[in-house]
Amino acid sequence: MCGIIGYFNDKNAVKRCKQGLKMMQNRGLDGYGLAIKGKEFYARNLNALKYFDSNFENCLGHALHAIVSKVEQPIAGNKGVLTANCEIYNWKELARGYKVKAKNDTELLLELIECLGFEETLEELDGDYAIAYWVDNKIFLARDIMGVKPLFYSSKNGFAFASEGKVLENAFELNPRQILIYDISKNSIEFKRRNFFAVDVDNNRSFEKAEKEAFELLEKAVIKRVPKGKKLGLLFSGGIDSTALATILKRNKVKFECFISAMDDKTESKDMEYAKKIAKEMKLKLNIIKIKKAEAKQALSKIVNLIEDTQVTKVSVGMTMYFACKKAKERKIKVIFSGLGSEQVFGGYKRLRKANDLNKECMYYLRNVYERDTYRDDVIAMDNNIEMRVPFLDKKLIAFSLTLKNEYKADENTDKILLRSLAKKYLKLKAEYADRRKISAQYGSRTDNFLVKMTKKAGFKLKSEFLEKYYPKSNLKLGVLFSSGKDSVYATYIMKKQNYEISCLINIKSKNMDSYMFHTPNVEIAELQAEAMGIPLITAETEGNKEEELKDLYAVIKKAKDIYNIDGLVTGALRSNYQRERVEEICESLGLKAFSPLWNMEQDVEMTHIIDLGFEVLLSSIAAEGLDKSWLGRVLTINDVDKLIVLSFIWAYV
Repeated sequence: MCGIIGYFNDKNAVKRCKQGLKMMQNRGLDGYGLAIKGKEFYARNLNALKYFDSNFENCLGHALHAIVSKVEQPIAGNKGVLTANCEIYNWKELARGYKVKAKNDTELLLELIECLGFEETLEELDGDYAIAYWVDNKIFLARDIMGVKPLFYSSKNGFAFASEGKVLENAFELNPRQILIYDISKNSIEFKRRNFFAVDVDNNRSFEKAEKEAFELLEKAVIKRVPKGKKLGLLFSGGIDSTALATILKRNKVKFECFISAMDDKTESKDMEYAKKIAKEMKLKLNIIKIKKAEAKQALSKIVNLIEDTQVTKVSVGMTMYFACKKAKERKIKVIFSGLGSEQVFGGYKRLRKANDLNKECMYYLRNVYERDTYRDDVIAMDNNIEMRVPFLDKKLIAFSLTLKNEYKADENTDKILLRSLAKKYLKLKAEYADRRKISAQYGSRTDNFLVKMTKKAGFKLKSEFLEKYYPKSNLKLGVLFSSGKDSVYATYIMKKQNYEISCLINIKSKNMDSYMFHTPNVEIAELQAEAMGIPLITAETEGNKEEELKDLYAVIKKAKDIYNIDGLVTGALRSNYQRERVEEICESLGLKAFSPLWNMEQDVEMTHIIDLGFEVLLSSIAAEGLDKSWLGRVLTINDVDKLIVLSFIWAYV
């Protein structure tokens, strides 16, 4: 894993590249490089990197973290120049197939791009990457389809890109399903859409066959990521994910060390207890990191600023990783494995099991894993000069997982059914370990409990408010699909409390009162609500014809993106797959992140939360069995919520 950067149409391009490399120099300590058109300069030490005598408006930069073999970058080909942060696992296979001589994956990548073309090359790759290719007057940017490797860009004062958002002004994260093409001569950006995975269930595949295929794909995903000649680490919690990875490594005679971190409490956590027990039985080298409160407090500011986010789960999970990676660095680990992705691939989250279609729900979380997890993990690992690898996010394994029957993944009582079963059958894990229900990392390590105590001590009610003092910037700029109803208002409130900037509200007025997509009663109130909140409102009208109305929705969301430079979109969706899927598709096409903070929340729970927070919810119209005129105009109380629950049960059986 390396660091890449570039500035174009900027008279200080070279200077900015050097400054950016200095900010993210821990991404690569094996050498640094700069390139202008026709010239490349390299140095072992960043301070010794040659500075060009004249000013150049266009420049590429690179910080090298060598795993396979040391090839200095940026690297020039016959046509263009490449800078890449990549681990291409099938590069030798591609080199043989295309008869290309290459020392490592970067050389192979450049040769293929100049032979096949940029887009065509991406389709051939099996691995994780963020790459920039400069040819003639164009820059091509892309990252792996899951977004394991980070890539940000900015169009302020020309054009720039970098591996970390903190390096750039007004940075946007490149959606992994987009290729960005920047035209230097026109100073313009074009995006091309890339296809993601699709749900294509094989109803004829037996459980036994699926089990065998899953095991074979997982083992291959692990083994091809093992670095040759480098010390390997594994983030180990004693749960099914990390234990499965450890067992596969052990059965393939791979040397590695395990790392677990947790708060240093009087009573030992279950994660620590099981990690010790399993490590002893399997004869694993286990590094135990007990985090002192003083250490955690001291590291908090650094962690928040590393991940550039105050979202509570990201910070608390990030803390466990930070101390584990810090210890791994002391142990001279260069690559570390993580069990990230297992929940999304095999159906692990409790909220996934509530879905009507588990595969579609898994798809949603897979699409958003780059926003939720991968950047946090990448920057924390790279700050310790360690590369993170994630076997569960293997391309072939993901594609396979979306062909599985839903019941092979989870049911009402059990998650990860297929993974747990193959662990017992093929990896010979004891049922005690294979079937163990592990809680989330932030709870298993008790870092969340640490944040709770810190928040109370500092006099804050919410953990997110407490964390803002370490990172006063907003997490992301968001627009909200705002109907004036309780759901969109509450979703707006939640995201605002999590330190996201609500840049605008988006309201659609449908002429079809029975619209499939849009809330129609009293939407005009949105103007007054927006005024009261001091948030700009963008409105649009639609005829409300099914599917056709999506064109109007696309247009108004694009308008919001163009005017307010939003990074993502919030919806108040709770259960409607029809609505959420279509909104997500529009977000994907526009390179926006999609947030549905209320998704799968029980309606009575939502209503209780809203009323407890002091919101007044007034019933403005009645259109449901069991509700008479006495409910019309009523401001709901907790007692009313209880009555509605009873009515819903009664009318469910009428």
